[in-house]
Amino acid sequence: MVTAITEGIKISVDTIYQDEHSNPENGHFMFAYRISIENLTDFEIQLMRRQWFIFDSNGTVREVEGEGVVGMQPMIMPGDSYSYVSGCNLKTDIGSMRGRYLMRRTLDDSEFLVEIPEFELVVPFRLN
Repeated sequence: MVTAITEGIKISVDTIYQDEHSNPENGHFMFAYRISIENLTDFEIQLMRRQWFIFDSNGTVREVEGEGVVGMQPMIMPGDSYSYVSGCNLKTDIGSMRGRYLMRRTLDDSEFLVEIPEFELVVPFRLN
């Protein structure tokens, strides 16, 4: 698990290789990741947008950007957390992701960026 705190927002990421949804012979490696967002501040926040940078070990870099996460723009109260699971496919058996969320403080509608720490996507047999 990797974790980072930006502006009082704690982001933790766990990953798992999805063997049953992968096809290595055809260069298709599927990974799932679980993100937990913990609000350590004294104010309510809303996750507005996300931006991802996806790195494949063949040198390919993809950028994914859009509203919310998994179709939601969750509100997170002080001391609460929000978790979701999503996925990413690679063309090689090693890669990584990093990104950021655009958050909004509901108190004054101010916006700020929260970094998503870089995490590795590695097929288990590559770790031996």
